[in-house]
Amino acid sequence: MLYPIVRPALFKLDPERAHELTFQQLRFISGTPLEALIRQQLPSRPVTCMGLRFDNALGLAAGLDKNAECIDAFGAMGFGFVEVGTVTPRAQAGNDKPRMFRLVEAEGIINRMGFNNLGVDHLVENVKKARFKGILGINIGKNKDTAVEKGKEDYLICMEKVYAHAGYIAINISSPNTPGLRTLQYGEALDDLLASIKAKQKELEQRHLKYVPVAVKIAPDLSEEELIQIADSLVRHNIDGVIATNTTLDRSLVSGLKHSSETGGLSGRPVQSRSTAVIKRLAQELNGALPVIGVGGIDSLTAAREKMAAGASLIQIYSGFIYKGPELIKNIVTHL
Repeated sequence: MLYPIVRPALFKLDPERAHELTFQQLRFISGTPLEALIRQQLPSRPVTCMGLRFDNALGLAAGLDKNAECIDAFGAMGFGFVEVGTVTPRAQAGNDKPRMFRLVEAEGIINRMGFNNLGVDHLVENVKKARFKGILGINIGKNKDTAVEKGKEDYLICMEKVYAHAGYIAINISSPNTPGLRTLQYGEALDDLLASIKAKQKELEQRHLKYVPVAVKIAPDLSEEELIQIADSLVRHNIDGVIATNTTLDRSLVSGLKHSSETGGLSGRPVQSRSTAVIKRLAQELNGALPVIGVGGIDSLTAAREKMAAGASLIQIYSGFIYKGPELIKNIVTHL
């Protein structure tokens, strides 16, 4: 695999520029004989979750392929499922640059991207062109200029447009980079959102004659009481899964490092233990009522096994993939 050779050059570039260049190359080779450069032959490790059959338990987390541009390339690398987005009803530029920072010593990343994407219609067109046969998750959010109290309308618009093309739909209410978004994780706001989403799911199931599961993505920065309340809401509203966790605002494990004071969400190894603790507590509270998809700092086979031992049915990687490359996929899928 070429990644250990190209990584030093990529890490000399601004993180967002490195991302753009990488995606440019992935789009160029996808569907050509050059795809052999990234293709990995992995053993079959099927897993059933949310009523879906996944080729293996390891997926790509949302945030890397926001516009669904490289689904086939990531499928070729061996991911059992790919989650694209977060996508919003209308295209938006996101926050001002620079907005992504590597904390190399801690193998972490801070981002304050702000749901930069080309809009849900653009994403759907890209999804239609993809040849990927695995499960595709589509992660949806609200536009920055949509008032929080009207946020559910954005989720319903996105659900309407992606439903026919998604293996499952992920509801992102936990990004720290859209003002007020995380307030949707609590109390009446959460219950109102979940009730509306389940009603829309039922309507769309009847229209499309297929059931598309819905999972909710939560933050790691929740108290035990908040976690218990969220678990109760998810069960009461018959939500199909929960993704734990998003990025953290906590800087205790990276204080003093370059870029550690940048605002935004911290991902990678520094969030590993907190994410695992949330998964464990959540799994205890849910007691099998719905599955947990574990994400947060998975950068090795050991970290992947810890997430599964804590109660995750599926796992996802993002920052670990940036630091370790496709070899991480092969190691986890082969030995998990």
